[in-house]
Amino acid sequence: MDVLLIKDVENLGREGDVVAVADGYARNYLVPRKIAMIASAETIKLQEKIRAERVAREAAEQRDFEELAERLSNVSVTTPVKVGEDEQLYGSVTTQDIAELLKQEGFEIDRKKIVLENPIKALGVYAIEIRLHPEVTATVKLWVVKE
Repeated sequence: MDVLLIKDVENLGREGDVVAVADGYARNYLVPRKIAMIASAETIKLQEKIRAERVAREAAEQRDFEELAERLSNVSVTTPVKVGEDEQLYGSVTTQDIAELLKQEGFEIDRKKIVLENPIKALGVYAIEIRLHPEVTATVKLWVVKE
C-alpha cells in the first residue's frame, strides 16, 4: 500500500514522501497515529505542498544555524581542571563539560552535537567541532588549564 508521510519516520522516509508499506502497518499504525495518509490522487497534490513547506522550513533553519556557527566561531572557553604531578588530568573533559561551559557563555548547545573523538585528558588548547546541522559545523576553541 502506498502512503503519504505527514511526519518524518525513521528508517522509512521524510515528511512529504510517498512510500510503499505493508497494509497492516499503514492501517494499524501509521494512519491512526496521523503519521501518514493513504496515497490517492488528492494526497499526491498535497504532497507538493508539504514538500515545499518542508524545504522552506529547512532553509530557514539552516540560515539560523549558519548565524549561530558564525557567533560560535568567535567563542573561546576555558576550563580549569585538577592535575597530577605529570600534568595528567584527574578524569577528563567530556562533551557534557563543554556544553556546560558554552551554556555559561549564553549558548544552549546539546552535548550530542559536540564532536569529540576521545575525551580530553591533557592540558592544552583544542579546537572543538560542533555539528549544528548536517551541513553546518562550528569550531570553538577550548583551553584546558591547571586549576
